[in-house]
Amino acid sequence: MFVERQVELRFDVSSREARTHTNLSAVRTDALGLWLAGDETATVEHLAFRAGRFDDQRTFHLADFVDLPAGRDEEADIEGLGRADGWLWAIGSHSLKRRRVKKGHTSHKARRRLGSVVREDNRYILVRLPLVGATPVREDGSRRAEILAGPGRNLADLLADDPHLAPFVTIPSKDNGLDIEGIAVLDGRLFVGLRGPVLRGWAAMLEIRPESDPRRPGSLRLAPIDGRPYRTHFLNLGGLGVRDMCPHRGGMLILAGPTMSLDGPVRVLRWDPEDEPSVRHELDLVGDLPHGNGNDHPEGITVLDGERLLVVHDSPSQARLTPEGGVLADIVRMPG
Repeated sequence: MFVERQVELRFDVSSREARTHTNLSAVRTDALGLWLAGDETATVEHLAFRAGRFDDQRTFHLADFVDLPAGRDEEADIEGLGRADGWLWAIGSHSLKRRRVKKGHTSHKARRRLGSVVREDNRYILVRLPLVGATPVREDGSRRAEILAGPGRNLADLLADDPHLAPFVTIPSKDNGLDIEGIAVLDGRLFVGLRGPVLRGWAAMLEIRPESDPRRPGSLRLAPIDGRPYRTHFLNLGGLGVRDMCPHRGGMLILAGPTMSLDGPVRVLRWDPEDEPSVRHELDLVGDLPHGNGNDHPEGITVLDGERLLVVHDSPSQARLTPEGGVLADIVRMPG
């Protein structure tokens, strides 16, 4: 694959101050433009396409639609967006985080931070918002905004007795622990991609069936699949984890990258899900994506048309930042 051109995503002052434009983690298209999320807030953003760029930002706080476990101000670490059938989906990483060590820290402080693991409850959410056009609302007729969250109900807690994934639920994300980084809706089936853990080179995918909980207004529950709240699929991505995914021509494109704090490799592969728990040894390689050295990490993909992907990046290089407060995304042509 090759980068055909770049397009500017222009953000307002408040989003630039929150560093949303340099921490993009998820993207989806609609008829008017793009849905985007950053991993440092509890918001989703919409940019409309005009004059050759994506602009006219609108910010939507998740707390205006659902009850977040830790309230409005704690970040939700949104790592995946999905859009289908008049709904917008957003999912948090469901991950613990180990404190970051910086070059200026003393040895004592660095060791203390490396020993500190933090849980932020807003990360453990799955949200479904009704869309009216390109605007999410709390209610639209019989549809209403709903959330899957809370002790014993969030996806991390539901994995606590999983034979493959349970040992990784209490491990921080950057240590190969549980780390959700993608969501996609395909023919009414909802798939959740895991950046970690990677099990002996195998990446994991969850399949779930969220539905309204009649006993808890405003909440979701998981309908059973094969007698369990979820179904697992294991994919041989060559040691890489799932960084994002999006529907494409009846199947799914997977953005695969390192589960640890490494620059690359970064690849796009195609997966056609089976209607049973699957172990897929080989996926079709669509192509490799360029990445930087310490920056320009491909973090989200969405299909623009049958031949092109739009790719957004975490930690963009200075060359991607525009004087008008925007950031450049790549438009990548896929092989025919």
